Amino acid sequence: YRLVPEVCFPEQYYDALRATKHFLQPDVLAQYSVDPSRIAISGDSAGGNLAAAVCQQLSKDEDLIIRPKLQALIYPVLQAFDFNTPSYQQNMNMPVLPRYVMINYWIDYFNGNYDLAHALLINNHTALNVGQALSFRGRLNWTSLLPSSFKKNYKPVVQTTGMAEIIQQMPALLDVRAVPLLADNETLQLQPKTYMLTCENDVLRDDGVMYAKRLENAGVEVTLDHFDDCFHGCMIFTVWPTDFSAGVQTRNSYIKWLDENL
Repeated sequence: YRLVPEVCFPEQYYDALRATKHFLQPDVLAQYSVDPSRIAISGDSAGGNLAAAVCQQLSKDEDLIIRPKLQALIYPVLQAFDFNTPSYQQNMNMPVLPRYVMINYWIDYFNGNYDLAHALLINNHTALNVGQALSFRGRLNWTSLLPSSFKKNYKPVVQTTGMAEIIQQMPALLDVRAVPLLADNETLQLQPKTYMLTCENDVLRDDGVMYAKRLENAGVEVTLDHFDDCFHGCMIFTVWPTDFSAGVQTRNSYIKWLDENL
């Protein structure tokens, strides 16, 4: 898929969707000797976002003959609704992906204004007086979706009065094609068997854990593979001189699940 700043949302989503639908055509699968009953959609970080969004769209496409058997999401980016989940608070200054960098990535993706970064950081865009956000609040209630071991002693950050103009300027903040965690339960029920890898030292940990819980609540079979001693992006660190144990163990666990389930 094409990258920022060449193009912004929703072009990356459409690129990934077009490529996937092309690959799923019977003649294309035959060309590459692919078993149509053993296809997985997978991605890490921003790729995990696109993988989840594409999977949701494919599940609603009634004309599709061949569908993925699995989705495997590796520390995916799934929501821009709440930048004060416990993992965002706990890891706000964690190297590789501190909170302010993740917020700037969202602004880049939506072709927004960096002047809005602080307002996003304190959840002004989803304050109680922002009507567009109200219907989504229950789909991302981490106080009920996260286990106590992840909630720890963190408190929700919910502004009473915020800035509705942020949503007007960046409506994609509430577009499920960009933020798959906000999808409705009817869509989640259609998702394939799911693998979710999360890392403790990662602002995105709770994105993955909440999505896993919502999928599970919707009746989807989910494996949540959580690593207490790993960090965002660690799976790429498997080759010398950055062959870290965090990279090796996450990669091996991911491949093992695919071997056993695909």
